Amino acid sequence: MKNLPDALARIAVTLWVGGIWAIGYITAPVLFSSLADKQLAGNLAGHMFTVMAYVSMVCGFYLIIQRLAAFGSSAPKQAFFWVALVMLLLTLGGHFGIQPIMENLKERAMPQAVMESIFRDRFARWHGISSIVYLVQSLLGLVLILKQNSR
Repeated sequence: MKNLPDALARIAVTLWVGGIWAIGYITAPVLFSSLADKQLAGNLAGHMFTVMAYVSMVCGFYLIIQRLAAFGSSAPKQAFFWVALVMLLLTLGGHFGIQPIMENLKERAMPQAVMESIFRDRFARWHGISSIVYLVQSLLGLVLILKQNSR
């Protein structure tokens, strides 16, 4: 590592991609398999996904800015730059677009759990879309790891 910004970029990639994988594919499934109350499991997972969205935003913005600072006008010619940008845009779309819709459906279902309400099908559809977005981010994260040393 040449300098502090490069070291921070490596840490950001590790935190971002590792966090996505750990929460989405380890922690959330464990919550749903371990807790009898699926609504509680969903609420806890939702809070963790919210925290991870903010971590993702910080890491994504840092990586894009760091690449621009390090490589100038050649940064947009690098796969790493575009993968980080797409991952960031997916995070923003998921957090500020999809999640509010899902939260609204949960609130409208009250006092019932959303999966026991008339909003079940809509919630399941948006949850599926959210899951696909998350899967795409996860796969792009693998590309980000592999491309982080490319110039």
